Amino acid sequence: MVDFFQNRLDSSLHPYFEEIADQKVSSHFLISRSGEVFQFVSTQNKAWHAGLSSFLGRENCNDFSIGVELEGDGEHPFEEIQYQALAKLTAQIQDTYPNLLFAGHSDIAPNRKTDPGAQFNWEKFQSRASISSEKFPFGLRSR
Repeated sequence: MVDFFQNRLDSSLHPYFEEIADQKVSSHFLISRSGEVFQFVSTQNKAWHAGLSSFLGRENCNDFSIGVELEGDGEHPFEEIQYQALAKLTAQIQDTYPNLLFAGHSDIAPNRKTDPGAQFNWEKFQSRASISSEKFPFGLRSR
């Protein structure tokens, strides 16, 4: 995959960035409320987004997953432009990794993580990205 761009988190650009600046976490991508896509880690490298996790019996999801975070607060629905950006990003990633399966942090670390949360509409994402429902082992219901 050709990397879209590389970034280092500038914590002064956004209040949320200031909150997480000292944490030892990363993701491959972040999609802001305005639909802007930031890439922090190459998809060829490990990002530290999942922590203690398991996906379909395989542990340590950071070792084999691509982490995409969406800016949100858990109380309000995600923006349509975020779903559009996520669909476009997913299509680009699938060009290189066609066998992807899709899950939330709450699926792979259910006792520790709650995101993307009940406000994330899995059916909308699946529809916008034109992905087979078979690629969602935890289903398409919001959770």
